[in-house]
Amino acid sequence: MVTDIVSEIVKKELGEVSVSLSSKPGLCDFQINDAFRLAKELHKAPADIASEMVDKLKNSENSSYYFESISFVNGFVNITLSNKFINDLIKNMNSKDKFGISLDNKKVVLDYGGPNVAKPLHVGHMRTAIVGEAIKRICKYKGNDTIADTHLGDYGLQIGEVIYAMKHDNVKPEDCTLEYLNEAYPRMSALVKTDDKIMDECANITKDLQEGNAEYESYLKVIKEISVSDIRRLYNYLDVSFDLWEGESDAYQYIKPVEDILNKEGLLHESEGALVVDVNEDSDTKEIPPLIFKKSNGAYLYGTSDVSTIYERESKFQPDNILYVVDNRQDLHFKQVFRTVKKAGISDAKLEFLGYGTVNGEDGKPYKTRSGDTPHLDDLFKETKDIFISKKDGNESMDDEDIRKIVNAILKFADLQNNRVNDYIFDINKFSNVVGKTGPYMLYTVLRLKKIIKEFNNIDDLSDNIYDDTDRKLRFRLITLSESFDKAYNNRLPNYLVDYLYDLAVDANNFYQNNHVIGCDDRTKQEDWVYILNVTVKVLEEMLHLVGIDIPSYM
Repeated sequence: MVTDIVSEIVKKELGEVSVSLSSKPGLCDFQINDAFRLAKELHKAPADIASEMVDKLKNSENSSYYFESISFVNGFVNITLSNKFINDLIKNMNSKDKFGISLDNKKVVLDYGGPNVAKPLHVGHMRTAIVGEAIKRICKYKGNDTIADTHLGDYGLQIGEVIYAMKHDNVKPEDCTLEYLNEAYPRMSALVKTDDKIMDECANITKDLQEGNAEYESYLKVIKEISVSDIRRLYNYLDVSFDLWEGESDAYQYIKPVEDILNKEGLLHESEGALVVDVNEDSDTKEIPPLIFKKSNGAYLYGTSDVSTIYERESKFQPDNILYVVDNRQDLHFKQVFRTVKKAGISDAKLEFLGYGTVNGEDGKPYKTRSGDTPHLDDLFKETKDIFISKKDGNESMDDEDIRKIVNAILKFADLQNNRVNDYIFDINKFSNVVGKTGPYMLYTVLRLKKIIKEFNNIDDLSDNIYDDTDRKLRFRLITLSESFDKAYNNRLPNYLVDYLYDLAVDANNFYQNNHVIGCDDRTKQEDWVYILNVTVKVLEEMLHLVGIDIPSYM
């Protein structure tokens, strides 16, 4: 990380001062703003302290190698790196595995996806898949051992509803189809909201299933097989993969040992016939309701299976971190689950709730089709494909795999450029354009650069020169990769990396517009530029892959 390198150089001379990337890149590369803080401590004028800092840095060993200029302006010590130092950093990152990004060595379990079986995937499921997959790939790239689990919803009320429908429609398990499930689930979901008797019957079916009813398990087996097959197909289109395809039902064998632990720790008590765990803490500004471990009718809820799943993951993997990429609206639920786990000593893992906002239409409300329905993922893929094809003659002749990559780039770059905690407006027309902050713009940039460097043999060295402002800006952007990557990793926010990649693409395009690489008659300059473009393409391709975007053969 270039900031760390510069900080170490500065600290040798100045001690513990804070060095940060400049907020005004055109003015300098790095800034120190501790003069005012130190002035209070040392009872000296800020300008005098800053002047001393500048003198020490200018007179330090190898100062001319590291720094082009050092000055004090408006309260800041401004530092600009030398051309040679920048080029040496680029050569170093180009020679290192993963560009020299520092590595971790943790075991990280990620829980994302979370689709309910028997229910078609819609646009809301897209976000957890896209964000979760990006966070997983970033964690893995950082050197961690990652285990991703989609954690299917396969033991909840929706299963009882579909089994009820199958029995009353005389649909035997062997006759069930995906089309039937796609029709039965929304029909039953609407019906139970208006008929309490049917709601109770569905709840009882769910309870009996959880208690091992063999007939209902035969229904569930078929429902899962059909649903999971379709879910895999849709995730495959998004290039989203999981190591585990477990669900709530897999956690039920761990409920008894968890219950024993909770009883041993004195955490379970009865409340209105239910067994609950109090999780409220003195520091809470508002009361946190207890986690309901077992309902008064003997049925278990999501909280029970989630606590039991953490017990299972601790037993099998001993993870350092367990990450949950889930809707912001589940914040309270996971507070209850995490507190129960920690109170009981079930796991020492760091439990992280990574909430995300909703995908909204231009009206600011959750994204809908024109008919007012939440679009199924299949329909969204088709709509995105059709809009992209309509943008330019010839797009319709592209092969299916290239189209899939472009559709992925449109959907993923639209999502991941936003902080995951925020809602965002999804505009397919806007995000399908090849100009602006879009996936197609990123793909087009990489393909354009690859076309240029294809004309040259591999260049394995770089001179100490930098030739103009657009050239320098591109090179400096390259050496700040680690800053953005580590922000994305440490905060579990892929948008830091996506923002960096967009800025890098803009810098690369500005460089391309100002410097004619192919027609350059200065051989050293031309080879330097080809070297820089090679590194730029490597960074763009590798980092885009981390956010689930791969480059088509052409556009």
